Formats: sequence, structure tokens, C-alpha cells
Amino acid sequence: MTIRVNGTEINETAINAEMNRARSAGHPEGEQLRDSAIQELILRNLMMAEAAKLDINAGSEEEIIGTLLQQEVAFDEVNEATCRTFYEENSASFKQGEMAAASHILFTPGEGLAASLVKAKAEGILADLQKNPAGFEAMAREHSACPSGKEGGALGQFGRGQMVPEFEQAVFSTEPGNITPELIETQFGYHIIQVTDRKGGDLVSFDEVKERLQAYLTDMEGRKATHAYLASLVSAATIEGYELPAFA
Repeated sequence: MTIRVNGTEINETAINAEMNRARSAGHPEGEQLRDSAIQELILRNLMMAEAAKLDINAGSEEEIIGTLLQQEVAFDEVNEATCRTFYEENSASFKQGEMAAASHILFTPGEGLAASLVKAKAEGILADLQKNPAGFEAMAREHSACPSGKEGGALGQFGRGQMVPEFEQAVFSTEPGNITPELIETQFGYHIIQVTDRKGGDLVSFDEVKERLQAYLTDMEGRKATHAYLASLVSAATIEGYELPAFA
């Protein structure tokens, strides 16, 4: 069936071109690659149409979309009080000398605009694993886009500073034997994480981490605001020939 977004067709030529672009960026082959390409094209179509309504003309398509997001997605920089609250409520995440071992299942949705749309599948698998943690290795082998999937998702032992901040924060705030209650989003995609071991360390002072923590939390606020904006565009659109995963 032909895919249409508010009456505009997304054809196979466009889908194949987007898949080739994703391949060149290092995204793995598989069913997810085609889905990610379609989702990316749908969102780009919606955003370009919205930019046209607002008379945004900034040169390239990327520049137009960037200008649209900058103009329409509003969020505030996280203040020091919020940072301190996060620090106090997650003190286990601010220790030096800590070591952990974990496994993960990685879902790679493609470039930024399509990222929100793979959550439905990943969250369904997460819900299943919360009920049956023993199935983690099998799920990793079947679904993970990371090479570690062949080993049941096992990443081995690592310390602070060896993983991206979002992944690290999730691991070092989760008790051994547990699976993180939510998907963890990083620059690589969405992760389901199972912590298998943790060893303690010394608490780092708030002043030492304040600037990095503020940047991290502000970035998270920006991602939430962008997600909400994309959800509003999808909700208002008429999309035929393809069923998009629901926005949370």
C-alpha cells in the first residue's frame, strides 16, 4: 500500500535513498532499518510542511528543520536548585571508583527525528522482561543491534567515565540483578539494561559535577520538549499506508 502523509506520497525511491543514507552512517541492516527510514521520512514531511506554513526558508532541508525546532520547541535551562535535587536523589550515581557489570539490548532508530517512533516495540520488550528477567539473554540475541547481542547483551565490567552519561547514570543507580524500569536513551538509540554487579566508591561533591549535571539535565529537557512537539505533529496528521508506533 502507498504511504501518504496528509496526501503527499512517500515512494520506494525515497525510502531506498533514506535507507542508503542510514547505511552510510553505520546503521545496521534488518527490519528496523526500513522502518526507521519510513519514520524519518514521515516526520521530515510533517516538519517541512509545518515550516512552509510558518514561511521558514533557511536554505537546506536540515537548516529549515533546525530553524523550525529552534523556533517552535521551547524549554528552560535547568537551574541549580533542580540540579541539586537530582544530585541528592541520585547520590549513588555520583561516586568515584565504582565498578559495574551490565548487559543491554540496543534499539537503533536512525537519525534524530525518527527516534521517538521506535519506543513502542522497545517498551513492549521491556515490559515482557520485567515479568520474565530470565529471558534477557535470548531477547538480546534476537533483538539487539549491538554486537554484544551475540553474547546475550553482556558488556563486561566497567567503571565511571567509560560509558555515555545516560547509560552510566542508569547502571550506577540500579541495584544488581535488576533491569532498569524505563528505556534509556543515548546517542546510540534506546537501551534496555540489566545490571549484573556493582561495587561501591567515594561520593563526588556537588560543586565538582554541577556544570556537567546542568548540561545533561538541560539536554534531557530539550529532548522531552522535542518529543512532545513531534507528537503533536503526528497526532494532527493523516497518515495512510503505515502504522506509526504510538508516542508515549
